[in-house]
Amino acid sequence: MHGVKNHHTATPTSGRRSAPFALTVLSALALLAANGARPAAPDAAAKGSVRIYVGTYTSGESKGIYPLRLNLGSGALTAEGEPTGTLNPSFLALHPNGRWLYAVNETGDQKGDPPGAVSAFAIDAATGALTYLGQQPSGGVAPCHLSLDRGGKHLVVANYGGGSVEVLPVQADGRLGAPSALVQHTGGGPPTPGRGPGPHAHYIELDAHDRFALVADLGRDEVMVYRFDKAKGTLTANQPPGLPLAPGSGPRHFAFDRDGRHVFVNNEIVSTVSVLGYDPDHGVLREVQTLSTLPAGFKGDNSTAEVALSGDGRFLYVSNRGHDSIAIFAIDAATRRLTLVGHQPTLGKTPRNFALDPTGRYLLVANQESDSVTVFRVDAKGGRLTPVGTPFHVPRPVCLLPVPLGR
Repeated sequence: MHGVKNHHTATPTSGRRSAPFALTVLSALALLAANGARPAAPDAAAKGSVRIYVGTYTSGESKGIYPLRLNLGSGALTAEGEPTGTLNPSFLALHPNGRWLYAVNETGDQKGDPPGAVSAFAIDAATGALTYLGQQPSGGVAPCHLSLDRGGKHLVVANYGGGSVEVLPVQADGRLGAPSALVQHTGGGPPTPGRGPGPHAHYIELDAHDRFALVADLGRDEVMVYRFDKAKGTLTANQPPGLPLAPGSGPRHFAFDRDGRHVFVNNEIVSTVSVLGYDPDHGVLREVQTLSTLPAGFKGDNSTAEVALSGDGRFLYVSNRGHDSIAIFAIDAATRRLTLVGHQPTLGKTPRNFALDPTGRYLLVANQESDSVTVFRVDAKGGRLTPVGTPFHVPRPVCLLPVPLGR
């Protein structure tokens, strides 16, 4: 729910195609001191560790995108170099080649804001440092999610404010071209506390065959489906055009099942998760199951944020903001229906995004309102989570992007 974020006050970097500002040495040392850690050596062996980029809201202390290193043996996090300055990089995506990183610049919803945008960066494989390649307008207000097709030829972005989605071609050097498609949503669900009127596109992702793009529109209470033309980079409404969910539910994010025939959607406003059947040949969705992400008897305010599958596809995780927990569900191997396993406190406030490392050993949580990232070891047998160490300080964390080393 966008109402939980602190409205941004940072000033964008000026200058045509200028490099992003760097954190001062003093600030970098302060960040390291706050965590009691030294930055990882640039030539550290890739084996046994994973790079984690952290997207943030750049209000207050935050400077942009923070590079961390996760030790796969101990689960310890260390800072790796300096943050890359860019305005409100609230969601990140990695190109399939591992060489380029893309970030939304979630702006445009406050007076005096620059328009929403998507920025491109080149990744230094040795150090993790990011080099700014340029940006393109996102086609709407407050872009909040982006992803790429399997071939890395197109980037798709969802704009929360105003409810639109856009396609941006990816050029040979990683830069983004002018939009090849822009679709404006209309309408909206019933008045509901926690969201403004009208459409609010919150998440967009292409299916495994790049045939259809699914969009979770929180304002319309609908998962919308578009046919995607890989040659032209265009979106055309499918028939039927999507699946309406319960009025006032607010579908936010979703995860495709490993079988390619189910989709798991977290409904932000009513704190539920839905299992949807998916026909990959025709792009048609159907509702299979919906259940609460909260423990029985919980009466406080809550909204869900992120949903993700375990590496083996046997468990589903959903973050609760308010209850401040990760809800853990077992997935039936035959029916893909969910059974609640339990809840793990996130050791911080307002768990926004979370991510599993590429090995599936660890789950990391961005606690937005307590300026921390927490690490949990995943029990492969039962899906439960065990805290590792103490929360790691990162200001205003919103998104976590694991990047394997040595690619």
